[in-house]
Amino acid sequence: PQTKNPYRGRLFVADMPGQYSADPKQHTLSPIVTGATVIGIKYNGGVLIACDTLACYGGQKRYKDVCRMKQAGEFTLLGASGEFSDFQYVSKMLDETANEDFLHEDGYSMGPHEYSSYIGRVMYNRRSKMNPLYNQFVIVGKKKDGPTQLCFVDHQGTFFNEDFVATGFGAHLAVPLLRNDWKADISLEDAKQLAVKCLQLCFYRDCRAFNQIQIGTCDGENVTIGEPFAIDHFWGHKLWLEKRLEVATRAIADTW
Repeated sequence: PQTKNPYRGRLFVADMPGQYSADPKQHTLSPIVTGATVIGIKYNGGVLIACDTLACYGGQKRYKDVCRMKQAGEFTLLGASGEFSDFQYVSKMLDETANEDFLHEDGYSMGPHEYSSYIGRVMYNRRSKMNPLYNQFVIVGKKKDGPTQLCFVDHQGTFFNEDFVATGFGAHLAVPLLRNDWKADISLEDAKQLAVKCLQLCFYRDCRAFNQIQIGTCDGENVTIGEPFAIDHFWGHKLWLEKRLEVATRAIADTW
């Protein structure tokens, strides 16, 4: 005779994933509040980061006065694009790491090389758990008389050093400008102008970009995050102002 299954018809909520579970998975399924392009440029004597102050809520330009930079320790600066809450989580981890480093009292402090390596391992570890932090980071710094450091780390743990880098849409729009205009002995002022030029282009072409930006610098002695300022933009081109929907023919071709 067939044995009756005593568990048939019962609903084991704790064993079911998703919305029916008593303790659902706490994974970020998709970025919600996000930041756009971050530019990193080495210059003669230091390295800088530039980014706008916008955090978009989906497609809405919701938070327009957000700092997407974070100082880590004495000599390192971090710039983040992608999910803002994940950036806040990484920022908290960096604060804990810097505090632990200080409490050792061994006369040594971590620099940009150590912090960038740490962030790279964190990102790869989370990716390996299939629960990535949805960010692209630019980590820059200069420790006293040491070499300047500029690193890129993404949500998959991809890690590399460069002389200049751009995240987000800037990886497609800004990098050609950086390749053309960057040189090894570029001055701080020229590097700032180049960063502004890149972010201007991103503002014109990227719907998640904004015209208020910040620039942060590391020169081996100080880490500085500058005050936000507005960049110039122009929308008065003749072809953009033509009222093509009001022509006499009313043909579809008149709108192109």
